[in-house]
Amino acid sequence: MQTEHKILLTSAEIANIWSAYINDTLAVCTLEVYLSHVEDTEIRSVLEFAMQLSRAHVQKLKSFFIEEQYPVPDGFSEKLDVNLETPRLFLDDFYLFYIQNIGKVGLEFYTLALANAARLDMCEYFTECLNESARLLNKATEIMLQKGTFIRAPFIPIPKKVEYVQNQSYLAGLFGHGRPLNAIEINHIYFNLIQNQLGRSLLIGYSQVAKDKKVRDYFIRGRNIADKHVEIFGTLLSKEYLPSASAWDTLPTESTDAPFSEKLMMFHTTALSSAGIAHYGRSLGQSPRTDLGEIYVRLTAEILNFAKDGSDILIENGWLEQPPQAADRDKLAKA
Repeated sequence: MQTEHKILLTSAEIANIWSAYINDTLAVCTLEVYLSHVEDTEIRSVLEFAMQLSRAHVQKLKSFFIEEQYPVPDGFSEKLDVNLETPRLFLDDFYLFYIQNIGKVGLEFYTLALANAARLDMCEYFTECLNESARLLNKATEIMLQKGTFIRAPFIPIPKKVEYVQNQSYLAGLFGHGRPLNAIEINHIYFNLIQNQLGRSLLIGYSQVAKDKKVRDYFIRGRNIADKHVEIFGTLLSKEYLPSASAWDTLPTESTDAPFSEKLMMFHTTALSSAGIAHYGRSLGQSPRTDLGEIYVRLTAEILNFAKDGSDILIENGWLEQPPQAADRDKLAKA
């Protein structure tokens, strides 16, 4: 009689379902607040779809932890981290902008999770989530196009023929009599500009409602960093007579009442910082013009420092949940 051996989850699979659980519980809390204020019926429909996905994910992920006899993470709670009695902090257009970003982040996260998964149930789950993220992104983008709020990347001329790089001057920066930006570089600049616009709007709102001075000052600092990065990326485009992505009215209201706990807002901010670091790293690797490389290195260092300080605040307040980790062999050897 053949004995079936249970295949344990790898560290990569555990890392991804743990991170997904934290992020989905955060999404449920965020969407609960947005749904309590949204007025536009089309935007409500995409918020409800996102909420449906996040709630289903939380339940499925919880079942994975229970089956593997792993402690279920705390994540975020609608009881502890949400206040539905506050006035609205963000407007409907921001909700749509935010949901589109959730779709983008989901595509990135689940692509990597699927690439590192081995067990069949993990592969199936991450494939399903990847498809759902694409559907969410497409729904949000379609509504933005209908409402005229979608910001298109710049258009460039169609090349007359295929060309090859002739000499090393192709790598030189604009101030070294270099070449114009290529399409790949423009794509990354545009993407990073949009992401910083979202972060700036979010942190303006968070800075208005945070009560703890250290937390509030941190959000103000992040708002100013995002504002500076928006200006840098916009200038890179405008210097070459390419249209910069102009933000529509995504600014928050004048509310000073917090709909979220400071724990949630702090974690959300550090999560966005981590995503920004990853985006800048990818942009650096795919932008051969040397002046762009120097800019991405400098901006990455700034966000790394900002994210580190955010983690310090989370730790000081007992808000930073620790992911599963490898055994401390040195400690065990001394026991």
